[in-house]
Amino acid sequence: MRKVILFLLVVTAVYATKIADVANIVGVRDNHLIGYSLVVGLKKTGDGTTSKFTLQSIANMLKAMNIDMDPVDIKSKNVAAVVVTAELAPFSRQGDKFNITVSSIGDAKSLEGGTLLMTPLKGVDGKIYALAQGSVSIGGRNTGVGAETHPTVGLIYNGGLVEREILINLYNQEFVTLSLKEANFKNSVSIQKSINNFYSTQTAVAMDSRTVKLKKPKNRSMIEFLAEIQDINMQYSIKNRIVINERTGTIISGVGIKIKPIIMTHGDITIKITEQSDLSKPAGSMVVDENMVIGLNENELYTKKGTTTVANLVRSLQKMGATPKDVISILEAMKSAGSISAELKLI
Repeated sequence: MRKVILFLLVVTAVYATKIADVANIVGVRDNHLIGYSLVVGLKKTGDGTTSKFTLQSIANMLKAMNIDMDPVDIKSKNVAAVVVTAELAPFSRQGDKFNITVSSIGDAKSLEGGTLLMTPLKGVDGKIYALAQGSVSIGGRNTGVGAETHPTVGLIYNGGLVEREILINLYNQEFVTLSLKEANFKNSVSIQKSINNFYSTQTAVAMDSRTVKLKKPKNRSMIEFLAEIQDINMQYSIKNRIVINERTGTIISGVGIKIKPIIMTHGDITIKITEQSDLSKPAGSMVVDENMVIGLNENELYTKKGTTTVANLVRSLQKMGATPKDVISILEAMKSAGSISAELKLI
């Protein structure tokens, strides 16, 4: 039976950052666009005859070019039906270009080497805001060590062209609203104080944990005002969070996330978290660092009082040979038992 003995640490995470990093301007955002079309020019890697919608789309395209053909008679495998998606940036103007993503919806094997036909891209209101067309690139979709290949998903660089603008009238506004990226009363009040201190007047009012309403000073335009606002420094309280990727076994945790007293068993590992003032070092023990040692049989872990965090626990379990699956299960159990107060996010 392996035993882990750990002790507590309390850390308050407060950092200085710019308002632009933690809050968005309400109304200034990207807009999702979507469309349906065909990718042609594939080398027999397109949709087969089982994708009836592809055959019908080819027939409809040919009919628009005065070529009447029954979908049943179409046998080409050089065409694939795709969904086209994109993000239209705020303040985009007619003629601006942007990247688009092309994804197969049939049984095509690969979109490599294909060309997307002209595709209207619509917004949530059903109106056409852009057109898309161009050569599909597969390589740009896969980055990073060990990344999986997805030959049925491609990217077209600057393949989108803005046709309709989404107007955002900020210049003539007297008021504007900031929306925090994460709800937090402390950060909302911090933004209010930082802005009011900067202008030495009541310019900002925190409405709730996510909303701060601003009034433009008389001697500045709204654009100048927002440029200054975004560059103001504030005290930002970071919400403790542990992010776990169960597929890869990756665990990301702040160094100061505390663990409350608990006794638990997972397999042949027993974890006992308590308080101890002096750190004893049994003969033959292995020193992890100045605050931590592992016992002779690698079944006990000793730490000084005030040094126990999630980061220390994970490192200690790894030193003892625990698998990523074991570590994740232990953290999830501790969260359920209330020993870890930080948010646990699984991805």
